[in-house]
Amino acid sequence: MIRTFAKYSVSLAALALAVPAFAQAHDTDDGAHEDPGEVHFFLADGDTAAPDAAVPTPTMSFGSWGVDPKLLSATVHPGDDFFAYVNQPWLDANPLPPEFSRFGAFTLLAEKSTSDVKALLDELVAKPADALSHDERRIVDAYKAYLDTDAIEAAGLAPINPYLTRIRAATTLEQLADLWAEPGIPSPISGGVSVDAKQPDRYIAYLSFGGLGLPDRAYYLDETEKGRDIQAKYKEYLTFLFAKAGYQDPAATTEAVYALEDRIARTISWDRTISRNRDLTYNLLTAEDVAALPGSAALLTMIAATGLDKSPGFVVSTIPPSDERARELGLDEATLAKIGSGLPGMLKLLEETPVATLQAWMTKQFLNSNAAILPARFDEASFAFYGKVLSGAVEQRPRWKRAVAATEGMLGERLGALYVERYFPPESKAAMDDLVANLRLALAESIDEIDWMSEDTKVEARAKLASFDPKIGYRDNLETYQGLEIAPGDPLANRMAAAKWGMADNIAKLGKPIDRTEWFMLPQTVNAYYNPTKNEIVFPAGILQQPFFGLTADIAVNYGGIGGVIGHEIGHGFDDQGSKSDAEGRLRNWWTDEDRKAFDERGDALVEQYNAFCPLDEGKTCVNGRLTLGENIGDLGGLSLAYRAYKIATKDRDVPVIDGLTGDQRFFLGWAQVWRSTQREASYRTRLRTDTHSPEEYRVNGVVRNLDAWYEAFGITPDHALYIPPEKRVRIW
Repeated sequence: MIRTFAKYSVSLAALALAVPAFAQAHDTDDGAHEDPGEVHFFLADGDTAAPDAAVPTPTMSFGSWGVDPKLLSATVHPGDDFFAYVNQPWLDANPLPPEFSRFGAFTLLAEKSTSDVKALLDELVAKPADALSHDERRIVDAYKAYLDTDAIEAAGLAPINPYLTRIRAATTLEQLADLWAEPGIPSPISGGVSVDAKQPDRYIAYLSFGGLGLPDRAYYLDETEKGRDIQAKYKEYLTFLFAKAGYQDPAATTEAVYALEDRIARTISWDRTISRNRDLTYNLLTAEDVAALPGSAALLTMIAATGLDKSPGFVVSTIPPSDERARELGLDEATLAKIGSGLPGMLKLLEETPVATLQAWMTKQFLNSNAAILPARFDEASFAFYGKVLSGAVEQRPRWKRAVAATEGMLGERLGALYVERYFPPESKAAMDDLVANLRLALAESIDEIDWMSEDTKVEARAKLASFDPKIGYRDNLETYQGLEIAPGDPLANRMAAAKWGMADNIAKLGKPIDRTEWFMLPQTVNAYYNPTKNEIVFPAGILQQPFFGLTADIAVNYGGIGGVIGHEIGHGFDDQGSKSDAEGRLRNWWTDEDRKAFDERGDALVEQYNAFCPLDEGKTCVNGRLTLGENIGDLGGLSLAYRAYKIATKDRDVPVIDGLTGDQRFFLGWAQVWRSTQREASYRTRLRTDTHSPEEYRVNGVVRNLDAWYEAFGITPDHALYIPPEKRVRIW
């Protein structure tokens, strides 16, 4: 799965294993998105009647060796639906509790991580105030301020009114641009610092734009009854916000703001599938080039006010290609039709839009993004739309869980230091070192054996493999957040202070050496990622638990679980986009033309396979195989490498049969168990449009049906639904 990772607001092409459900208070960044058979595992759309309050949070049993054989289906054959064979009994026994729009293995560990962090927080809160260290006091003050809903209710809009007043007082585009430079203030244009994808020994500024309040441009273009219903409910939410903000005609203001967003969606934004093309989205501009863009005055004001003017250049992801560039990249007419006017179009639109409309847009964005720390009516209204309508959740997530997340958003690595000290055994890191080593050996063997790749390209591939930088558990120099002060009892001030600190920390990278110790996930995060500009694979401590990894689990299950995860992240270095960076992290073509063509043909075949998975609307709503290609290659290549690594690890060893299951069977069970998940249809629909990962059932069924070893392990024949003839199976790594 591919995902844009940023420590703060910086665009960074990093590829991660899974993504969370759509955020409640969503502020869509619509710049480049570089950077988790029949389906019957979701609840019916519109199922918002509160279920029995006794519905417990799901748990999972992993038996004595890593998979509980009692949870294997007695009625589904592995060859007909491997996902259901491994997971259906658990799904049947675990209805979704009202707070969740989806729940699975990732959620299980994320909930555990949240509870583990809460235990640490509770201990700090219980300490006498004079016994707290400076770090501990900041953590406690941030956590308690978010939790104190009585104080938030009593304060009303007083904390946020000064910001709304400043927005109303900015009566020119230039004055608005001054505000857009301030951290925490909503802006339709944005910038941040990241590693230069074509010169990875330096930092450079990346410029982009946003503006959409719905998850994706497709929501504005949707003319179906369901689409129009979502648009209507979104307008109702905007009208609520404008009424509370004191607008005399909230409905008219809503129409003006929606029209602005609709124009961004229809004419300016890019299709997410196109935005994955790293060759297309790397456009290096000089300061003079930026100044020459029509309507650049507001952008230049923001650049100067933030300090981005110190950048050696500017990378803009959304510059429409010239005819010559389009031919060079092989873009056909259908692809070009999905490319909007991008940042140049956005700058033109900002000049044409009445200031009052821009003010209103900023107001609703500011209220929405801070709804959780405003009086309950804002929090409830935001959840009613983003939680219920778009994700299908029935009840709001408990306040204490959101307080943990908010505190982590401000001081996460300080909490991470406490987390790893208590919850991350050093034995786990040692075991992971061995797993990673065997996965690297597996890829080295695979590269040697590939018959469609020439020796010239293999030399480059081996160099890239050799330069992989694996990071496990946590970084040694966890962030101290020096200079970030937390105000007791003022959650909005704390959020704004954290945003200011984060931007300053980010901008300060300009002109400095690349920090190769930096992580883009907290130690307690249940996820993993690959970062092409540093050629690094990162596995936080939070994911190194069952079902992914267990110190006492069967080796086959560990290789099928965390081994598949490691392989997935390594595989991102060699997927359709990660493969465009070389051993130094530089974005360049290191392939011969013939080899790249052979690679792309295999990717195209995988696109066709996933396009055929159509879970909704009687086969009319399908997986986007092109959008999900990077993640699908990561899954397929990752599990292939994990299986090879498992064979390396068990060479000359007696692999026993356990509970009637062979080692190879247990390996594939380990993979399928990792993707155990159920969700509501509303969440499913949002993810099919916006998520670069395929739904979980296809991350199982779509992968195993391409692996010969799976057929042999379970005796799969042409009579089974998942069967693919050998010549049609996609083999990449």
